[in-house]
Amino acid sequence: MNPTSNTTSMSDFGRERRAADRLSGLTIVLPCFDEAENLPDAVRYATIAAERCAAAHEIIVVDDGSTDETVAVAGRLAAADARVRLIVHGENRGYGVALRSGIAAAQQPWVLLIDADLQFDVGELAAFLPLAPSADLVVGWRILPQGPVGRRAGGALWNRVVRAAFDLPVRDVDCAFRLARRELLERLDLRAGGALVGAELLAKSAAAGARVAEVPVHHRIRVAGRQNGSGARLSARTLRELAGLRHALHSGLPPKPGA
Repeated sequence: MNPTSNTTSMSDFGRERRAADRLSGLTIVLPCFDEAENLPDAVRYATIAAERCAAAHEIIVVDDGSTDETVAVAGRLAAADARVRLIVHGENRGYGVALRSGIAAAQQPWVLLIDADLQFDVGELAAFLPLAPSADLVVGWRILPQGPVGRRAGGALWNRVVRAAFDLPVRDVDCAFRLARRELLERLDLRAGGALVGAELLAKSAAAGARVAEVPVHHRIRVAGRQNGSGARLSARTLRELAGLRHALHSGLPPKPGA
């Protein structure tokens, strides 16, 4: 299967959008771990979507200690386009830390957090725009999650647990397609290092009174690179961290670093 075959839908949104339909500025954060095969297309599609959906944009590639050629590939992409920037972690520090690095470096008023594995069509960002003026956070929900049966079942159970723990009125707590106002992200003090970051982002946004909207998005099978992480969201450690986050939010205290 050609990984570019599912991106043609981006052309359906047209090459020009009226100024009122575009974001004033957009930072796209692409966290990466061993995504050398996917990164060129991920950056290319992100550039196309950003040019259509925002008046100005930047793309921040965050390499989280990759062991393949991701840094070299990202370096070439950054050299070819000044709007592409690279942040490198010398070692693998976790998905949540990679997102936080990208958020800290963001300079535009809106931030799109999306993985570089091409499992989402970044062109679907256009469907988020009508909701953005009245929202602080617009999150995707996967219409039909892809991947191994065990991972999908574990993800569904994790969703139920997190929604119940924080009373979250969202369908998909872990969808890696999120558009947020930068000022909101800067207020949240995100601390999760790994799997808990999606739940933390939503729970802290709700606690802060943020306006949250949802948009259905398509999820695709990974066709290059390798699946990162075990997918074991409901490990004893993660459940302890989840309980700690819930306690911290209810008590008004910050969770312990690294949670």
